[in-house]
Amino acid sequence: MPRPFRPRLLALMLAPLIAGALTSCHRPSEGPIAVTVIGEPPKLADPAAGPLSEAESVLLEQVAQGLVTFDSGGNIVGGLAERWNLSDDGLSYIFRIASAQWPDGRKVTAQQVARILKAEIAARSRDSLKSALGAIDDVVAMTDRVVEIQLIAPRPNLLPILAQPEFAIIRGGQGTGPFQVAEATHGERLLRREIVSSDDETTRREEYLLKAEPARAAVAGFANGATDLVLGGTYADLPYALDAKLPRSSLRFDPASGLFGLVPVKKDGPAADAAIRRLLSAALDRDAIVARLRVPGLAGRMTLLEAGLDGGIAPVTPAWLSSPLADRQAALAAEAERRFGKANPAIVKIALPDGPGSDQLFAEIVRDWAAIGVVAERPTKASEADFALIDEVAPSSSPAWFARRFHCETASPCDPAIDELLDAARQAVIPAQRYALIGQAAAKIDEAQLFIPIAAPVRWSLVGRRILGFSGNRYARHTLTGLDQKAGSDG
Repeated sequence: MPRPFRPRLLALMLAPLIAGALTSCHRPSEGPIAVTVIGEPPKLADPAAGPLSEAESVLLEQVAQGLVTFDSGGNIVGGLAERWNLSDDGLSYIFRIASAQWPDGRKVTAQQVARILKAEIAARSRDSLKSALGAIDDVVAMTDRVVEIQLIAPRPNLLPILAQPEFAIIRGGQGTGPFQVAEATHGERLLRREIVSSDDETTRREEYLLKAEPARAAVAGFANGATDLVLGGTYADLPYALDAKLPRSSLRFDPASGLFGLVPVKKDGPAADAAIRRLLSAALDRDAIVARLRVPGLAGRMTLLEAGLDGGIAPVTPAWLSSPLADRQAALAAEAERRFGKANPAIVKIALPDGPGSDQLFAEIVRDWAAIGVVAERPTKASEADFALIDEVAPSSSPAWFARRFHCETASPCDPAIDELLDAARQAVIPAQRYALIGQAAAKIDEAQLFIPIAAPVRWSLVGRRILGFSGNRYARHTLTGLDQKAGSDG
């Protein structure tokens, strides 16, 4: 005779298996902290070889420090340099190199550091930030442990630029820490550093398991407890995080500074006409775009420069801002008809990165431009686009970085008159004169609408309970050192 079915007994038998399956997805409270960067698997790249991906930047920040670096709050702290001084005339930074070794045990010398920095800013270098250091006249090793950076004009914002991963000191594919790659398997890297107490009596080990994944997978991994920290989020993938079921306060935004908007990329068609660019900019409902992005505290922007930059340059807001969008749409539609004609609607193509955030942004632009009779499309090939999106975080608080992004060396279409102002500003020794020239260049960029601003860049992270020292900052740079310690603690 068969035994009767006993649901309660079956449930008791299955309970340990179910519990094990549920807990297996969650990270243990001990062992390496799991960090996922949104993007492709990172490699230890040479910044002089070309622009860095986000994952490559994160890896470089951990294993190949520069002369200086950022702490978790975006403040400048020593990297390879244990201290530094600025000359009274502001034309010379002198750095004393700490006693350090390459992974092969060889001593780090000032001569090596000077040679590597000069290579990163050389004419043949493809370092994406080398133009930000255009005021450097020379980099000289004064002794085995002292490096001098000589300038053609004072640059009070030099240190934040040197702290960027683009100026990490890397030699033969190796950096100087603070972390070392202990293991590298299956697209993951185990990063490790040993921290010796001030009395040399105790040692603490800090370990992170670093990998990269597409945004959807990274968010899902965090939601199910498989990763402790997600870095590298942008507006394009933000909806994955906003729509996921995440622990309270785990989604963090950086108060990032920089550029987020449209830039013309063709010398013909609608993008080549300054009047049409101004028309398209005036038609955007930035408040609605910001609301659609769902980022706390984010505000629309109408000018190239933002508040709080060095020099206190006050951007001149466009005249059309004095009228509400609803009141100016009729006049904008009439101007669009006059410029494009009535028979066929104007078509303007915008290249945007993939992602649900881009889909939302594009939907807002489509609606705004349709209101004045202009059709927005996303091309199948980037080469077909009239406009592309700039989504870049500023490496310092210098207004020069914002304006030089539209120098003819890197932008097309452009204005040689703007180049002349920027080149004169680079040579100016008197700060007030320099900022005045940059302000004039920025005003010309706004007037020609060489940049259609939308807002500040969006950068977000997911922060788990094991991460105690995380802090948002204007550079959206996040060192892993001390993340398992509360801010301000020793370690």
